[in-house]
Amino acid sequence: MTKRLNFAACLVAMLWLAAAPTHAAEDAALLKDLTSAIALLGLPCGQVVKAQRRGENDYTAICSNGNRYRVYQNPKGRVVAEKL
Repeated sequence: MTKRLNFAACLVAMLWLAAAPTHAAEDAALLKDLTSAIALLGLPCGQVVKAQRRGENDYTAICSNGNRYRVYQNPKGRVVAEKL
């Protein structure tokens, strides 16, 4: 029984470690997408360094220059960024 428990614990640890890079890649892609959206809207930002999810398609983006924006999709389907 101990061998089975050790194997299960090892398997769970391996799965957890394998999932960590995927989450980091998703975060990097999100920061890049938010940076692009803000730049295309002509707002000063530099680069988004942190993002907090507020809801579905709704984020608070914190830029390298200190600006904070709420980036979301309006009911018409357009991306909007409002300075906070």
